[in-house]
Amino acid sequence: MPDENADFTDEHGGFAAAQTDSLIRVLHTTIQYAVRALVLVILWGTGDVVWILYQKLTGPPVMLLNIGDILQTFGAFLAVLIAIEIFINITVYLREDVIHVRQVIATALMAVARKVIVFDFKEIGYEYVGATAAVVLSLGITYGLIATKI
Repeated sequence: MPDENADFTDEHGGFAAAQTDSLIRVLHTTIQYAVRALVLVILWGTGDVVWILYQKLTGPPVMLLNIGDILQTFGAFLAVLIAIEIFINITVYLREDVIHVRQVIATALMAVARKVIVFDFKEIGYEYVGATAAVVLSLGITYGLIATKI
């Protein structure tokens, strides 16, 4: 019996561009544009990191960064890395039609770690820090269980 979904994929396992179903064609095109937009966001974020570094290093005192500047730069850099991870998650899903849970959990862990790195402990309450710690612990345990395949 032929696979009823066989006509929805091409020889590479992705959605075929020439579909008879117009909805599938529109969705395929929308996904392609969304991935291109994400690439633009990644490039824009990279430019933002470079711009922040340039501004901080050329302003007084020249070639010196204070801790706030370093945290701002790390935050921008990690945001770009998270966008890259999301891009990889999407492209792997589109190629293999499988969600790699371990990679998604790792991306989420990186996003929470970014938040922890840029915390301003003078501005946030202990409840927020505790809740974030619970999220980090939960994601860490989940990643560990998935990585060891228990």
